[in-house]
Amino acid sequence: MNQIKTTTTQNIFRVLLGAAMLYAGIGHMTFRRIAFQAQVPTWLTTDEAFVDFVVLASGVVEILFGLLMIYGRNFKVQTGIALAVFYILIFPGNINQYVNGIDSFGLNTDNKRLIRLFFQPLLVLWALWSSGGWKYLMERKRTK
Repeated sequence: MNQIKTTTTQNIFRVLLGAAMLYAGIGHMTFRRIAFQAQVPTWLTTDEAFVDFVVLASGVVEILFGLLMIYGRNFKVQTGIALAVFYILIFPGNINQYVNGIDSFGLNTDNKRLIRLFFQPLLVLWALWSSGGWKYLMERKRTK
């Protein structure tokens, strides 16, 4: 898995995504904590303490992903694939925000919340492409 070569451009975008994940993870724990609480799906829980736990725990996970995307070159493929899965797993929070009309992060209209939904697949593709995960998955598919 580690034999996947990535270009300089892919590496730059991998590090940029890692920096964005670090920023988001730190935001979960500090200056954006309340805003991120609005992302926790209401069908998961409405208990404020558990919502806060989910926000803090996902912040830790995002910081780890950020560090691995930046410094974990030996694990870049695995990290990229895992980050793509993470983006898929947190997508219900974005859907919940749209369906329930929850204002957060400046997304204060249904149109803004709807448009945001289309950016999540781009994050999945970014994680896979920049880490070499996409190439790995395609090569693996061909050899089966």
